[in-house]
Amino acid sequence: MLQGMTVFDSHTHLGSAVHSGRVRPVDDVLRDMDREGVDVSLVIPFPVVEDMRGTHDEIGDALRRYPDRLRGTACIPPFIPPQQYRDEAKRCREEYGFVALKLQPQYQAVNPLAARFDYVFESALENEMAMVCHTGSGIPFALPSLFMFPARRFPDLRIILAHCGGGGMLVAEAIVAASFCPNIYLETSTLMPNHVLEVLAHIPASRVMMGTDLSECMHTEIHKLLGLGLQEEDLRAILAGTALSLFGNSPETAGCSTRLPAASLRTGDGAGR
Repeated sequence: MLQGMTVFDSHTHLGSAVHSGRVRPVDDVLRDMDREGVDVSLVIPFPVVEDMRGTHDEIGDALRRYPDRLRGTACIPPFIPPQQYRDEAKRCREEYGFVALKLQPQYQAVNPLAARFDYVFESALENEMAMVCHTGSGIPFALPSLFMFPARRFPDLRIILAHCGGGGMLVAEAIVAASFCPNIYLETSTLMPNHVLEVLAHIPASRVMMGTDLSECMHTEIHKLLGLGLQEEDLRAILAGTALSLFGNSPETAGCSTRLPAASLRTGDGAGR
């Protein structure tokens, strides 16, 4: 906890990255969490990995070892046969209790407008997972506005726009997307403090969540929120409440195929309508 408040990091990475050479084992994730007062983290594979299934198993093992601290996200290459994509999403959910899928258009050229990729979003729905979508770098397919189309096609799907447009360049577009689609949520990593205030002028805190992305950014990402003078209710929602409402208060029993109740995966402010 931090200043008496629960902290849920809704965007951090675990594993080894081919594109950057970063290596972040679970012990490093937990060390960083403890240093900054983070109670729970949503761990995500790096965008490019050598062994997708092996990385998911590494995350799954971490969930089993630290069920009170971690939630899991799968990042599946979208250009494999659709049934293989669906099978891996189901495996991650049923074997390990993963709660989200990650779409990384910066490295995966998926056009959210194209029905050809509906199976990506359907896989999340089928497994009662949220969909974390990178936005910002990777334009055009990382434009926040494009995710309005799957949000409208799949109104029960909870879509998180990671980085809220990527810095300040597309934050207004992310705000528009979330304004018109109540099942779109915004994650604040890379935003400047003034951009967070701009988001909150239009989007309720119950659809905004804190993420840190990289270990060296954790302190800044958390403390920029503490310094904004927000109402305590809003600050608690952004630091943890929104993420807990999406990803459940406690993960599934390791290795158990029983799913979290659907009610624990939704908020009451319009998502799923």
